Amino acid sequence: MDIDLDNHCKYDINIDELKEITAEVTDKDIELLVTFNEQIQELNKNFRDIDKPTDVLSFPFDIMPFAPLGSIAISTDFVEEKAKEYGHDFNDELKLLYIHGLLHLVGYDHEVDNGEQRAEEERLIKKFNLPNSLIIRTEEKEF
Repeated sequence: MDIDLDNHCKYDINIDELKEITAEVTDKDIELLVTFNEQIQELNKNFRDIDKPTDVLSFPFDIMPFAPLGSIAISTDFVEEKAKEYGHDFNDELKLLYIHGLLHLVGYDHEVDNGEQRAEEERLIKKFNLPNSLIIRTEEKEF
């Protein structure tokens, strides 16, 4: 299992930590694009017909032997903003977004499931000693 990193940001991305997380979920390779709002907005518009930036996008590949599981794109603008807002570091926020995207690649969908993605995110967050995830933060704001 490998992560093919395309890093467009000023931060050093700890691939080894992301590989540990990935190994908990899949043995397939992942492509990871770490970029800015402008590029992720373009991806969001082209592939989802939503003309605005977002924090993380997942693009699963067709199931083929030996093919990577898919691609994850993460906006460092969102990572920086949320890390500052929630008082944790850039790398922790990046890992949270990576987990979220990774779970989408393996088929989880928090918008239609019965809490399965939230439960799996919570398991991984606890295992890797991370702060609250996207889904958990969003649910906390709703109450």
